[in-house]
Amino acid sequence: MAKTERLHDASLDVYTAAEVKQMLDANEIVLIDVRTPAEFMFEHVPGALLYPMSGFDAAKLPTQEGKRIVFHCGSGLRSRRIAERCHAAGVAPLAHMEGGFAAWKQAGFKYYAIDPATGSVTLRP
Repeated sequence: MAKTERLHDASLDVYTAAEVKQMLDANEIVLIDVRTPAEFMFEHVPGALLYPMSGFDAAKLPTQEGKRIVFHCGSGLRSRRIAERCHAAGVAPLAHMEGGFAAWKQAGFKYYAIDPATGSVTLRP
């Protein structure tokens, strides 16, 4: 179960990589990657959508009817900042993946990556 952190006067649900994987596999969430396009292209979680922090506008997010939005980045720092922006724009509920993509990889979950030797995209690990 997600832990909850205070985000000013709101709550931020913080999910582990395992919780995110379980919810993503069950089609219960929309996972939004807020890293740069280059980071996403190099490696990313299957099924994650890209909405880079550099051009992020909380007002452009879809509603969370039916599926919860969960943000992630490389380590969890940028996704927390995005949650702060969402809070300021009145978006709720708020959630992100603790440890970001690094935690996903550390857990041994599959991800797409470019093979530097061939330039092809492979599913790892």
